[in-house]
Amino acid sequence: MDFSGAVVLVTGANRGLGREFARELVKRGAKVYAGARNPASVVDEGVIPVRLDVTDDASVAAAAKELGDVSIVINNAGVLVAGEDVDSIKAEFEVNFYGLVRTTDAFAPILKTNGGGVLVNVLSILSFVGRAAWRGYAASKAAGWSLTKSTREALQEQGTHVIAVHAGFIDTDMTTGVDAPKITTESVVSQVLQAIQNGDDEVLADERTRSVKAQLAF
Repeated sequence: MDFSGAVVLVTGANRGLGREFARELVKRGAKVYAGARNPASVVDEGVIPVRLDVTDDASVAAAAKELGDVSIVINNAGVLVAGEDVDSIKAEFEVNFYGLVRTTDAFAPILKTNGGGVLVNVLSILSFVGRAAWRGYAASKAAGWSLTKSTREALQEQGTHVIAVHAGFIDTDMTTGVDAPKITTESVVSQVLQAIQNGDDEVLADERTRSVKAQLAF
């Protein structure tokens, strides 16, 4: 794919991995809408800030109405609350799972109109395994993986390429307090853009994630 002809929406694009997606796609000549709850927090040159709260139906609908030329959607917005209580887990599901549902349902018709396009869901190594301290986050990412597979089947007929992205710790604000090996945002973005070009359905961004996935029984 020639990204110079692409029109891309990146959710959660004001920092971390989303910001790197936006910056790299601009370098490659794409038109990039950078979705964020606060558009003023999007400060990079070349991107187009868009008010987008994936937890709010009206916000997602308004963005879809405004961005009718989108050909690639990168569902990057995510949250780690890491609480043990039900409210914390609900907050993680609201972004990490229901946020995917909202953006998919709103933008799938637009992708169809624009020739099929690409839908990328940024998930996690915790799509495959649980973690006691992050049980809500892990469950939300596992649900997101299931949703991604269902979405791939549902959108196949309209020609939309659906990609699942799984990674361990990525070097972003979210993992600042984590003392463990981390993959760079640049590496993840490079692999995802290559997957789009290759037509791959899945990105396993680091060796730990590849090892865990290989141990699954299916």
